[in-house]
Amino acid sequence: MKEPDDQDTDGEKSVTSKSDGRKSLRSSKSESRSPVQEDNTFLEDDTDETFTEGEGSYLEEDSDEERLEGSLSSFQYDDLQSTSVPQQTPAPAVEEAEEEVKKKISESFFYDYMELASMPFVTLDSNIPLDLLTLVHSFGYDCRKRANLQLLDDSIAIYIAGNQLIFLNLKTKEQIYLRSSSGEGIGIIGVHPHKTYFTVAEKGSFPDIIIYEYPSLRPYRILRDGTEKGYAYVDFNYSGTLLASVGSNPDYTLTIWNWKEEQPILRTKAFSQEVFKVTFNPDNEEQLTTSGSGHIKFWEMAFTFTGLKLQGSLGRFGKTTTTDIEGYMELPDGKVLSGSEWGNMLLWEGGLIKVELCRGTSKSCHNGPINQIMLYEGEVITVGSDGYVRIWDFETIDTADIIDETGLLEIEPINELQVDKNVNLFSMIKMNETGNNFWLAQDANGAIWKLDLSFSNITQDPECLFSFHSGAIEAVAVSPLTYLMATTALDCSVRIYDFASKTPLAQMKFKQGGTALVWVPRMVNFTGAQIIVGFEDGVVRILELYDPKGLTIFAGRKKILDADIQLKQVFKPHTACVTALAYERDGEILATGSKDQTVFFFEVERDYKPIGYINTPGPVCQLMWSPMSHPESTLLIICENGYILEAPLPTIKQEEDDHDVVSYEIKDMCIKCFHFSSVKSKILRLIEIEKRERQRELKEKIREERRNKLAAEMGEDGEKEFQEEEEEEEEEEEEKEEPLPEIFIPSTPSPILCGFYSEPGKFWVSLFGIETEPIPEDIEDPKAYSIENARRKREHDKLMKEVEEIKARKREQIKALRNEFCKLLEMNEELPKHMQFKRTDFDVDSQIRAEMHRKTAFKIQQVEKELAWEKEKHELGLMKLKNRFRDPLENDTIVVHAILSDHKISSYRLVQPSKYSKFKRASQSERKPSKLDRFEKEGPGRKDSQRDAGGSVTTQEESIIEKGKKFRPKTLSEIMVENQIEKTRKLILKAERAQLKIQQRKKEWEELYKSKPGDNYEDPKDLQAIKEAQVYMGDFNLKTAPDYKIPEHMRINAAKKEEELGHLDSLVHGNKRHMNKCILSLRDLKVAVVEEIQCLVQELKNIQSTFHISKHIPIPKIPQIHPEEVPEKRFQYDEETLLNFKQQQMKSNDEKSPGVEETGSGGPGGGFLKLSSGKDGDLTTRDSISRSSKASTFSLDIPKYMEFEKAEPTDVELEIMKRDEIKHVYMQQYLVNRIKELVVTFDAELRLLRHQKLKLDTQMKLSDLHHVTLFQEILLLKNFEKQENILQERVNSLDKEEQYMQWKINETLKEMEEKKNEITKLQEQEKALYAGFQAAIGENNKFANFLMKVLKKKIKRVKKKEVEGDADEDEESEESSEEESSLESDEDESESEDEVFDDSICPTNCDVALFELALQLREKRLDIEEALVEEKKIVDNLKKEYDTLSKKVKIVATNLNAAEEALEAYQREKQQRLNELLVVIPLKLHQIEYVVFGEIPSDLSGTLVFSHHALRRLQERIRELQEENSKQQKLNKEWRERRKQLIREKREMTKTIHKFGYMAGPYGLEVVNNTAVSLLSFSISRSNGEEEESLEHKEMEETVRQLMISKFGRVVNLEALQTLSVNTTLEELKIRKLRKELANAKEMKMWEEKIAQMRWELMMKTKEHTRKLYQMNDLCIEKKKLDSRLNTLQNQQGNAFQGPREADVVAREEVTELIQLQAERISALKEEIALLRRKGGLILPPIQSPREKEIQPADL
Repeated sequence: MKEPDDQDTDGEKSVTSKSDGRKSLRSSKSESRSPVQEDNTFLEDDTDETFTEGEGSYLEEDSDEERLEGSLSSFQYDDLQSTSVPQQTPAPAVEEAEEEVKKKISESFFYDYMELASMPFVTLDSNIPLDLLTLVHSFGYDCRKRANLQLLDDSIAIYIAGNQLIFLNLKTKEQIYLRSSSGEGIGIIGVHPHKTYFTVAEKGSFPDIIIYEYPSLRPYRILRDGTEKGYAYVDFNYSGTLLASVGSNPDYTLTIWNWKEEQPILRTKAFSQEVFKVTFNPDNEEQLTTSGSGHIKFWEMAFTFTGLKLQGSLGRFGKTTTTDIEGYMELPDGKVLSGSEWGNMLLWEGGLIKVELCRGTSKSCHNGPINQIMLYEGEVITVGSDGYVRIWDFETIDTADIIDETGLLEIEPINELQVDKNVNLFSMIKMNETGNNFWLAQDANGAIWKLDLSFSNITQDPECLFSFHSGAIEAVAVSPLTYLMATTALDCSVRIYDFASKTPLAQMKFKQGGTALVWVPRMVNFTGAQIIVGFEDGVVRILELYDPKGLTIFAGRKKILDADIQLKQVFKPHTACVTALAYERDGEILATGSKDQTVFFFEVERDYKPIGYINTPGPVCQLMWSPMSHPESTLLIICENGYILEAPLPTIKQEEDDHDVVSYEIKDMCIKCFHFSSVKSKILRLIEIEKRERQRELKEKIREERRNKLAAEMGEDGEKEFQEEEEEEEEEEEEKEEPLPEIFIPSTPSPILCGFYSEPGKFWVSLFGIETEPIPEDIEDPKAYSIENARRKREHDKLMKEVEEIKARKREQIKALRNEFCKLLEMNEELPKHMQFKRTDFDVDSQIRAEMHRKTAFKIQQVEKELAWEKEKHELGLMKLKNRFRDPLENDTIVVHAILSDHKISSYRLVQPSKYSKFKRASQSERKPSKLDRFEKEGPGRKDSQRDAGGSVTTQEESIIEKGKKFRPKTLSEIMVENQIEKTRKLILKAERAQLKIQQRKKEWEELYKSKPGDNYEDPKDLQAIKEAQVYMGDFNLKTAPDYKIPEHMRINAAKKEEELGHLDSLVHGNKRHMNKCILSLRDLKVAVVEEIQCLVQELKNIQSTFHISKHIPIPKIPQIHPEEVPEKRFQYDEETLLNFKQQQMKSNDEKSPGVEETGSGGPGGGFLKLSSGKDGDLTTRDSISRSSKASTFSLDIPKYMEFEKAEPTDVELEIMKRDEIKHVYMQQYLVNRIKELVVTFDAELRLLRHQKLKLDTQMKLSDLHHVTLFQEILLLKNFEKQENILQERVNSLDKEEQYMQWKINETLKEMEEKKNEITKLQEQEKALYAGFQAAIGENNKFANFLMKVLKKKIKRVKKKEVEGDADEDEESEESSEEESSLESDEDESESEDEVFDDSICPTNCDVALFELALQLREKRLDIEEALVEEKKIVDNLKKEYDTLSKKVKIVATNLNAAEEALEAYQREKQQRLNELLVVIPLKLHQIEYVVFGEIPSDLSGTLVFSHHALRRLQERIRELQEENSKQQKLNKEWRERRKQLIREKREMTKTIHKFGYMAGPYGLEVVNNTAVSLLSFSISRSNGEEEESLEHKEMEETVRQLMISKFGRVVNLEALQTLSVNTTLEELKIRKLRKELANAKEMKMWEEKIAQMRWELMMKTKEHTRKLYQMNDLCIEKKKLDSRLNTLQNQQGNAFQGPREADVVAREEVTELIQLQAERISALKEEIALLRRKGGLILPPIQSPREKEIQPADL
């Protein structure tokens, strides 16, 4: 080390300064460590409280001597000072100390790397040099360490591999190494933002952070005491002045360093769980973020009243599931974007989740955790463990917010890149290459990738730069022949390296990780190119290296390596991972060891034929055969648990066959066993014994000396006294003597590292670890019993044991009583029926049994309630399983076995049809009809249909009205009207038919003229044929050609492919379903055959029971129905089946051993099936067996002999018996033959169906291959579908626009044509107007010029639509009228004369009528001219519109062509991508017709594969083309002859023309040139014919004219005459007149009826009035009578008060009657009450008094 600041001329002073500097640095190290240790409790209490640099300074320097002494003492007594309490120092001293420390560390100060780097440990007397081993090259990479890939410049990358930091030159592949300083590994690395420094954070006890300067690689700064065990992450701030570090387990300390001064600024505990990452906010260096297991935390450096603090805010997940956060990114506005375990992004704001981001349809952003998030050039880049890199829009993420209660917001990535399959991206870093967007990616599965994220047309595919093992290497082997090395690891790969050239050669992937590896010796494989590898699952594979350049180069092979690996042989000797492999010294035997405690031997020469295996007392860790120096070949087997076995060479039996071997276990091998156990306790015991013996001997010696001394002094008394003292001492020693230490052997001995033979009969063993004393078992359970509770528990257990014994004795007594009772029941059953007791007689009390049943039922009910939840749970589980696995099945697998042979046939396990066979999507490429097309197709038809519908409605109403009219009789007038209407209708219909016929004839003539082909007419069929020839003929490009143009009908998309896939699925499904039906019917046939055989066997048994056994034929065995033939029986069970299954499951659980890996096929399913099938038997029932006698066609009557005394049979009986016997023998043979016939027939059917199924299986496999190809095409097409739809929509829109514009052009042309026709009509009207006026004037009229001037005079008229005149418009109308007039010959003259004459006054002697006619015609002329002007304006506007539309059509056509070209290019690209898909086509040798010199070439890349149909079609096309060629040659020959003939005829015609040239003049031919030669003769003959036809036509016209004059008196229009039938107006008026007369007659009749009615009503009113008058008269008379009577009563008023009043008398009588009535009611009610009290009494209606009876009618 050197310190440039301490410059001195004296060398000694410089040396002392260096030493002082070292000591001061060491003292600063010790003093900086002490505050961390003292404040540990402070850090644990509160993670948010920190201490600053000023608070933690304990430097005290008064003088140089004190500083020196303090540094020495701190260096020597570091641990002591770390726990001491520092002295209080004043603030100025602290500040001075800080200034001095800062002065000591200058910017040019560096440490010595050799003093820091860890060195190997070598003992002093070993004489082993330190540089015995040097690192040459590293093939390793800690790919699962976070941020373990950094860039220092354009070509230097650094990463960690074990204890080494590797500098890799990406261009030259050279490596430079830096060793760890701690020797325990490197935790994390980081790079300064300016790329001038990099940090190496170590692992170990209180590790350091070493900051190196780049490119000198010298240690620049060392940061100490930042954590206890290791660092998890480090990060520089944006300016590079601060460094943040976070520790790993156990402290998780977060420290902010002023790294240039090697001082911590802030320190706190980050979290209580693992922390993954810490970073500064690039936009605000006072903010930090940490993330880790189940948390994210946001930090801020803030000044408080106690100083600078680091305050942390823990992110709250809220409703979101808590997740581990690997990757995050700080946004410029303070928000944080983080990833999650399920792949979505979380946007944090203010410590809360603002929104969770996902992709469309709630798909996660990545399929797995997001490991890194970056912001690059305004885009967010996410790196996922699913191998995808996705690019997102920053603005969308920054402004994201919640839109619903789910908290999810769906966004889509801008671009994405899938690196490769089985890739787990952990981190990425940008490469500094100008003009490129290249990134380096760290793959956690063991690779470094180079990615191009430019996402352009020239984007490069991901490139794997380096590949490594992704975990610890389990085994290494070196080639015995060359510089090759083989490795294997638990990442399921085996790799080969060339360590001489420092390059990896080859690798091979498997499904299990490798655990052992050995290079096969040359005596086994002379080439030395084989390795043998053991794997986790117990499989051993032999791999061979080969040169792939000798193989055939096929299409799709991108790169040919220098070496490759192929599988040579594989076998599985073990059930656990293989740990050791060893070849015998002669190479004859291979031994394999495993953790399953077995060693297997194989015979190498016989293709590794297994010899056998032996069991070992523990897992095998090493195998070693004895070397050649040993007399015998033995195997040393080293186990992990301390056992070492020595096995001899196993004997090889040559004659045994593998099929005869029951087990490979070798039981007769003589094996030596060595067990290494602990001897430490035994040695200690022997040492203790020797120590006690020495002490005893010393005491004996002292005793002897004392006894001699006492004997010499005291004599015999002294000996007695000595003996007494000796006895007392012996007793005391016996009491004080402690027992010897026990011999302790640890339960887990020290593991054996390795061992090897040293010489014959001896071997060396290396053990690991130190055996410890027995450790007492600690009490960790807080609920453990105390001493008193343990004693009480023992007493309670003892009491419970006694109770259980009493219960057992009671149970034994009950069991004895139950057995005695069962014997009594049996004795009772043996008695006769009349003496037997009933079962109820044994019951002592019937209520006891009822109570037992009640309790049992109650218990059952309680159990059912307790198990209700479990029951429903398992029912739901069963239902889910059925819905998931059983319901989608249409047919389960049914295996039908043959009866006599081993043949069998299985059905297809058929699921429901896939979505592709049901779903049919519309093709996007199909062009939709435009609005114009729909209008043209639907418009008129729809109107007609509506019109027809309206007509139908009216006709229905009319029919209803007519039906109503049918019920009314018609009058004579109505009949006359109807007759007149019918007559008129017929005449009109006749005229309409004639007119329609004329119009139809005109239309036919027009269509005929229109159908006349033009001069340039071409047949559409010819055009179509030419188009097809242009498309298909002459274009022989393959689909792989770059200029291949895809025809329209051959373009495909995802919808068509899905339809094709669905069609394939439906075909496959149909074929499989048909085959399943056949197999099911075959199964039913077997069931029927078995039932019939059972019936026949039963009948055969009945027959055989009738005659002697010597004539019996062996009864055929009844075929069995296998359980797999009736899979539906698996779901049928009963209680007995369930109980048996439970017993079997309990039995299997009891017998199950943990060491057995494979439990066999007889699992619960097998047992369940066996029970169910056993219970059901052979699918036969008792009914089938009972029906056997009835169903048999040959029923036999077996005689039953009565129990009579035996008598000798007569001759007739003997004859009958003989006949029956012959009959039975025949029937026996017949039944046996019948059974054989059934069996043979069934087996034949099965074999035939099996042959058909084999063919179908072949087709199904081919369809599966085709299905895979179609599915790959669908996936590819779906990727292209989005862009293709965009292009297709653009083409469709442009096509629709072009069609619409063309339609508008056509409409404009039609309108222009109509307007031109109208202009022509107006001009003709103007001409007709002038001609008519000229005719009206006459020839010799002297006022003709005047009248003509009046007619032609121009008059300015105001337009009708304008209220106010406009001078400009008048001038325009003037100019237009001047231009429009077609008959104005001299405008100037007419204008000059307009001023001379006056057209308002008619000249004298001029006809006034003609003058008025001229004025009227002038108005008409002016109207016509104005109409002409308007029409021409419209025509001009239409021309302008036409020109505009034509330009637009050209632009649209150009755009359409460009869009179609883009679509064609995209289709070509899609076709090329489709061509890249690999299609598997199995071919047989006879199908390969591409041979070279009679042999199949090694390279088939230039061949084509045709189907038979396509090849046949091509051959037929060849023949068709040959025939067509011959026909064309014949036609060519014929046309050549025809051409020669035409040339000769032309010459003859030319001569004829020259001969008759003088005749050309009369027929209008003045010059006869070469072009008219061929038409001359035809024109002459045609002119003669035309003259004859014109004469005949004139004669016919004259005849017709005479006939018209004779009939009509004048020439009439026949067409008008035909159409003129009747005067419809007159006829309608006549019909209206008749109807009006009828209506008037009806109305007059109605009024007459009303008059008669009113007369009748008047008469009735008169009668009623008369009756009313009579009543009035009677009432008047009665009034008079009453008046007279009233007067009489008034006179007699005084007489009324003399006697009792009559009213009082009447009242008294009424009260009396009322009392009598109530009394009667009371008596009636009493009788009714008495009656109701009796039983069965009838309720009578209440008794009514006669008074009530009289009142009731009155009330009513």
